[in-house]
Amino acid sequence: LELKRMSVSREHRGRGLARALCREVLAFARARGYGAVVLSTSVVQVAAQKLYEGQGFRKVGYTYPSLLGTLLNFQVFQYRCDLGDGT
Repeated sequence: LELKRMSVSREHRGRGLARALCREVLAFARARGYGAVVLSTSVVQVAAQKLYEGQGFRKVGYTYPSLLGTLLNFQVFQYRCDLGDGT
């Protein structure tokens, strides 16, 4: 399952909403038999990286979105959370 573009508006950040949403996505995926959840986030989204890593995601790779991204060392990280069988 791919998690795309999860965001919490600035005025609601710091209340645990993103963590709760992430847990819900993982529970949804497990309940439906998915083996893993994958996502991408950029090098500048440090809070998102910490959130995902705290939820069990691990960084599995990175890409540069363009030649300019390469020149600026702007990386997009790929993350994966293996779900197992829930036992």
